[in-house]
Amino acid sequence: MEVTKTMLAILFVFAAAISMIVTPLAIRLAPRIGAVDIPNDDRRMHTHEMPRFGGLAILAGSMIPILIFLHSNDKMMAAALGGTLIYLLGVLDDIWSLDAKVKFVFEIAVAVLMYMMGLRIRLINNYFGTGMVRFGTILCFVVTVIWLVGITNTINLVDGLDGLAAGLTMIASLCIAYVAYIHGNVYGMLVVSMGMVSVAGAAMGFLPYNFYPASIFMGDSGSLFLGFMLASMSVVGPLKRSTIIAVAVPVIVLGIPIFDTFFAIVRRIHNRRPIMEADKEHIHHHLIASGYGQRRAVLMLYGISAIMGMAAVLVSRELYKDAVVLAGIAVLYLYVFLTDPNHKLPRVNAVDIHREEEHEKRQNKRKKQTNKQTGAAEPEE
Repeated sequence: MEVTKTMLAILFVFAAAISMIVTPLAIRLAPRIGAVDIPNDDRRMHTHEMPRFGGLAILAGSMIPILIFLHSNDKMMAAALGGTLIYLLGVLDDIWSLDAKVKFVFEIAVAVLMYMMGLRIRLINNYFGTGMVRFGTILCFVVTVIWLVGITNTINLVDGLDGLAAGLTMIASLCIAYVAYIHGNVYGMLVVSMGMVSVAGAAMGFLPYNFYPASIFMGDSGSLFLGFMLASMSVVGPLKRSTIIAVAVPVIVLGIPIFDTFFAIVRRIHNRRPIMEADKEHIHHHLIASGYGQRRAVLMLYGISAIMGMAAVLVSRELYKDAVVLAGIAVLYLYVFLTDPNHKLPRVNAVDIHREEEHEKRQNKRKKQTNKQTGAAEPEE
């Protein structure tokens, strides 16, 4: 099957359309199964109950195109199986809030299954000499499991603002798809390009419902699934060299989530807190604290991720100096955003006058109804 730019564009639109159609169904289904996010702590950015079953739309948008067009590829089907299992884990967590240790053990089990089904990281570039460094059986197993579990949770940890995880995943997936496409004929990665375009399309179709102000969250089912698909697609390519390109590119394009995850782990170890415990110290929380607001904070992180994505493309073409310049620009902007002096200024809590008026009208209406039922005189206006 010949893979063309037109075919990839159609695949993207097809996946986005499926996701866009399924999302309203997920919104209606979420309360019925108990997949609702209740803002019961100060870490959450929303103030009212929200359905968190958007993972269903993302799963459908990704899997239907993959099953239709890539069902003959064994490794792609292995990735699809692993993604489905991780999605089901996320659904259970969205409904019953599973213990972090239980989720971690299940993720390791899925990663082991993927290793047994042939998704493996066997070698890396030898940066201290020529050729490649081949992993032994034990090291290959350990590296593969750490990679799959680590990247899976990376997207989950940055899913803290409306549209952030979906947008970052779409940008990362498109960059990986582009790299896989331009190197496809040499390294046999066209199948990776098609898979990543499907994931990107699914994220894009969900984004209109998830961007601020969101009407639905993707939940752990969506964020864990997206993270796993990004990780597993990296080791689908059939040729040895393709593994090097596919693993290096996600590391660069996912620079912000990986950076955020790494420092979250260091921070929690330093504070003697559980590694899997949520907190309010992520990059996006700092941007909100600086007064940027959800929409601007998300757009800032989109822009930095896009710059890192272009740096990843340059690395795949061995244009390392150009890539370093772009990565430096991204780091510079991130520093500017996170060190904005406005976060030190005093805050003024604004009052939503319209909301207050609506609340007062509802209060008066209830009083009138109560007075009619009890026969009491209505208060004068």
